[in-house]
Amino acid sequence: MLLLKLTTATFIIGVAAGPTNEPSVARLSLQQKNVATQAYVQRANDCIARVVVADPRFHRDNLAVNLGDLIVDSMPKCLGPVRAMIAAYDRYFGEGVGEEFFMGPYLDVLPSAVTKVTAESMD
Repeated sequence: MLLLKLTTATFIIGVAAGPTNEPSVARLSLQQKNVATQAYVQRANDCIARVVVADPRFHRDNLAVNLGDLIVDSMPKCLGPVRAMIAAYDRYFGEGVGEEFFMGPYLDVLPSAVTKVTAESMD
């Protein structure tokens, strides 16, 4: 259910920018590209976590309850950081990679990343 809603959200989000043909990007190592994109991933995670925590349906004593729905509902408020993350992946790794990353590895770990960020904010 979460994947279906996020797939729909992805079509709404779209890809904000295409790849650039910067020669300097082509010379970066895989590790350097990963480091460069992590800031964008962190911003998207932080935005989603902030929106989830601010939602009145969020229960601090049971983070698993409705977390998927809360994440899906946070997407419209976090379009900027999510679009920037997708665009960064496209820029550093090639056109289309950002959406593949978002739909695959990113969504796979997003619930645990949100849980971690919300737990840290409660400490």
